[in-house]
Amino acid sequence: MKKASLILSHLGNLPQFKSLKQHACYKKYISLLGAKWQKAIAFVYIQNDTLFVAVTHPGFKMELNYNKDILKGVLTQLSSYDKSCEMLQAEKVVIFHSKYRSIVQKETHASTVPYYNELASIHFNIACKDKELKEKFKALKALIEKQISSENG
Repeated sequence: MKKASLILSHLGNLPQFKSLKQHACYKKYISLLGAKWQKAIAFVYIQNDTLFVAVTHPGFKMELNYNKDILKGVLTQLSSYDKSCEMLQAEKVVIFHSKYRSIVQKETHASTVPYYNELASIHFNIACKDKELKEKFKALKALIEKQISSENG
């Protein structure tokens, strides 16, 4: 039986999956940049010998415009050292702001739904003479007790 990694590497070498190989090289290129720039770059692609770099915030655009030579240098070094990424060649670098992010993102917040503990107490007297209202208070007491017991585990 063949291993999954062998099957995936075989599929990656097929011509119809050429873009997967390029995508892996783009991810490798971004990982070679500094941590600050990794956060700043949403995605990259190469088209017509031009490296297009999409930034997540317009403020990063100016900083990366000053460092176009470094971006191009890292790309040429990657293509010369990694034979699987030798198709990454660019003469120009274009930096633009994009509202779209990469598909793979780290989850920063576990949940945005706030959870609160029950502040009410079941220790209160029911001084009501109406039977219907008295039953409502008892149901409320039972509900509070259930909520407290579920919080305590």
